Amino acid sequence: MRNRTKSRECALQMLYQVDIRHADPKQVIEEFWQAEAQVADDVKSYANQLVEGTRQRLTDIDGVISAHADNWNLKRMAVIDRNILRLGAFELLYLDDVPAKVCINEAIELAKRFGDTESGKFINGILDAIYKKRHAPSQDR
Repeated sequence: MRNRTKSRECALQMLYQVDIRHADPKQVIEEFWQAEAQVADDVKSYANQLVEGTRQRLTDIDGVISAHADNWNLKRMAVIDRNILRLGAFELLYLDDVPAKVCINEAIELAKRFGDTESGKFINGILDAIYKKRHAPSQDR
């Protein structure tokens, strides 16, 4: 497994824990790395960046997801899907060094691995809509 893929997987697990336990992200990160001590430093670093960045911008990210999740309330989404979307949206919106196609494909793979049978399609649809909206030509002239 590639390092960034492993980082995303670790970040998802931490975001999931924060969400279901309503826990402090810093505490979850610390506990997670105590249990996963053998993970390479670059994997830890990127995973921490993903978790911290997602949590710092959570209100904005949730707003963007909600705007593109037609007929879906964020709180009623499966916890794993919600956190995959948050992670993918953070990468799409705030990390310019990660190509959009990579962000979306990695999120789909996480959904296939951790979500239910329809999670991949659901994640793809919302992240693709976020990407298209962000990169749409401006209507102002």
